[in-house]
Amino acid sequence: MGELRGTHVPVLLERCLELLAPALDRGGRTVHVDATLGLAGHAEAVLEAHPETVLIGLDRDTEALAHARARLARFADRIHLEHAVYDELPEVLDRLGYPGIDGILFDLGVSSLQLDAPDRGFAYAQDAPLDMRMDQTRGVTAEEVVNTYAHPDLARVLRVYGEEKFAGRIASAIIRERERARITSSARLAELVRESIPAPARRTGGHPAKRTFQALRIEVNRELAALETALPAALDKLNVGGRMVVLSYHSLEDRLTKAALADRVRSKGPVDLPVELPGSGPTFRLLSRGAELPGEREVAANPRAASVRLRAAERLDPDAAQQGRTDRERYRRRVKAMHQPGAGPTGSATDPTGPGGRDRDGRRGGGT
Repeated sequence: MGELRGTHVPVLLERCLELLAPALDRGGRTVHVDATLGLAGHAEAVLEAHPETVLIGLDRDTEALAHARARLARFADRIHLEHAVYDELPEVLDRLGYPGIDGILFDLGVSSLQLDAPDRGFAYAQDAPLDMRMDQTRGVTAEEVVNTYAHPDLARVLRVYGEEKFAGRIASAIIRERERARITSSARLAELVRESIPAPARRTGGHPAKRTFQALRIEVNRELAALETALPAALDKLNVGGRMVVLSYHSLEDRLTKAALADRVRSKGPVDLPVELPGSGPTFRLLSRGAELPGEREVAANPRAASVRLRAAERLDPDAAQQGRTDRERYRRRVKAMHQPGAGPTGSATDPTGPGGRDRDGRRGGGT
């Protein structure tokens, strides 16, 4: 392993620590999973803040794992670093003998190491072979995608994963170019994309190739397919009081996260029943209203945080939650009874007067 390439500033670090703390600082051993370990900035901070916490770090990038292992060497007695994608979490936990976990963090997207490595092909601003694999030991490369996908498939990838409105034009340009010569260079691909987008559209929205490179990266690494499987699996593994924090960097990731959480925080019982049926209530609660955005200071210190969206949730105790709902329902029924016609201050329909001894027409009670 050589010197660390690029720089690494953990995104929303203090906020992540704040959200995870109640789940990890409960006395005794707790287990935290960093599902996207990267260069271990978040992981190191968690281990420092919680001396009793065991860390399980997952990453598909072997180079990132090597750097993380060196960075976390002083915590060797309470870390497990695994070469795995986050949708493999249940298998990893079974192999390590952990039936449940207390915290989990997903810091999605591409890491600083990958962006800053010119030979990995992630960056459109640098010329490199079209690789884009986070795990360079397996899988298809971006070069294979752009040189073998049919026009409809290539356009679909760019439109769906990159939200690129000129997907058809870009796919056509790629097809024409590869008929002349195989496309192997990130710089050549970026140039093709730029030439395919009308000049007025190139003047706004950042680099014209940004969305195309994002789409190819997602396709090559199956990021959304893995995330769609990983999020429900992670929620299932959380102990009561356990917390999940997700940092997303584009709308597709955030949409999947929002959907996974929405399924757990709402009741599944019939809406017209006066009480919640056992087992039909929410199993999680959201820790913020909607997605949290970075502040100006965060973005100034770390420009790569500009597009981040944070969502977090906590697993509920079903028995305590059911009792709380039952108590609230009893209270609501008492209040409702008090406002029925003929109800007195205690909810009795035999007392014609309301609070203060006045009847519903405002006259003081006490006979005629």
